[in-house]
Amino acid sequence: MSVSGIQGHPLEVTVVGGTRLKDTGWISRQDPYVCVEYGGNKFRTRTCTDGGKNPTFQEKFVFTLIEGLREMTVAVWNSNTLTYDNFIGSGKIHLHKVLSQGFDDATWSLQTNTGRYAGEVRLIMHYANAKRAAIGYANSAPRYGAPVPQAHGAYYSQPPTAYPGSFPYPPSAYPPPPPATYPPAPYPAPSAYYPPQPYPSPPQASAYYPPGPFPGIYPPLY
Repeated sequence: MSVSGIQGHPLEVTVVGGTRLKDTGWISRQDPYVCVEYGGNKFRTRTCTDGGKNPTFQEKFVFTLIEGLREMTVAVWNSNTLTYDNFIGSGKIHLHKVLSQGFDDATWSLQTNTGRYAGEVRLIMHYANAKRAAIGYANSAPRYGAPVPQAHGAYYSQPPTAYPGSFPYPPSAYPPPPPATYPPAPYPAPSAYYPPQPYPSPPQASAYYPPGPFPGIYPPLY
């Protein structure tokens, strides 16, 4: 479920303590403290004197939520009196669980500036408006089995579920073609109009030319 409508609502954050923190003390035990920042608002715990690697804080802060901002930053420092404070580690705190369920008790890892493991810090967060948002979402959703409103019948009509036995077509705008007045005549047999022509007989010897002068045996050649 997406979380929306958190603008201006309070979020309670309790810094419980740290475990296995990186040790930056050279001579004595380190004195850690925690800074929590969200949307430009920053809170600092008290310094746990001689807290060493496992300090305890048990301090609660209240942040005003900002729409669209779903994470905060936590940083742990070692307090020094004569020199600058030593940075131990920092991490990102994601708020999706607490905003959707109303409660989150988790331990978050810390990293140094070079990305190395620097220990863990435990936070307990409360968001009272998570249940109200869930109730409002449930009331706005339609109940299971409720009828779904349909469109008004004046504008949309239900199409017929059954069709008549025949499918009449609208009259055509063009008149039907006239009946044929000249039926096609059948073709006559080829022998009725085109009788077969006889082939000419082979040519005969002409009666106008006399026979050769030497019938019979040819004269001897000299």
